Amino acid sequence: MSKKIVAVLGDAIAEPGSDKYRLAYETGKMLVDHGYRVQSGGMGGIMRAVCEGAHASEKYTEGDTIGILPSFDRNKCNEYVDIAIPTGLDIVRNALTGNADAVVAIGGGAGTLAEMASCWSELRLIIAYRTVPGWAQNLADTRIDGRIRYPEIEDDKVYGADTPQDVARILEEKMDLYTKGFVGISWIDPRKG
Repeated sequence: MSKKIVAVLGDAIAEPGSDKYRLAYETGKMLVDHGYRVQSGGMGGIMRAVCEGAHASEKYTEGDTIGILPSFDRNKCNEYVDIAIPTGLDIVRNALTGNADAVVAIGGGAGTLAEMASCWSELRLIIAYRTVPGWAQNLADTRIDGRIRYPEIEDDKVYGADTPQDVARILEEKMDLYTKGFVGISWIDPRKG
């Protein structure tokens, strides 16, 4: 069985040693410890930290870190990316985040907000840290909009987490419930009922 992929989003600028960087590092390590692959934008900040943490796991194997790159240059990624996917899509690549099985957000600005909104529309499980300022904290424990994505999941929302252990628990409890895939935008003409 192939490993499930968890995308980690967040600030493009996070200094090594900062609380934000350490949290992303620990999250990457925890994800690989629990048998997941880690996907990110492949650049610096949170993206670098989560990939570095993934490499620090005793369970790490080559191919556990994936970078969805904004340019066509597969060499423009951090040194911890195993599989570089150059898209040439710049910020539009943020829509590709929803191809992961689940998403974890740490802090983040406008790019993270766009990715979280896209993942919500793409019916993904989204977990957001409450402990780091940014859009993840702002959206933790909320519904991004009023649509009913999964009628059978009463508490469908952006699940808030405080620690990597919280993230692991939510993934364990919820991952298999979020199985729908985005099949395109549909529209019902209200004049036709």
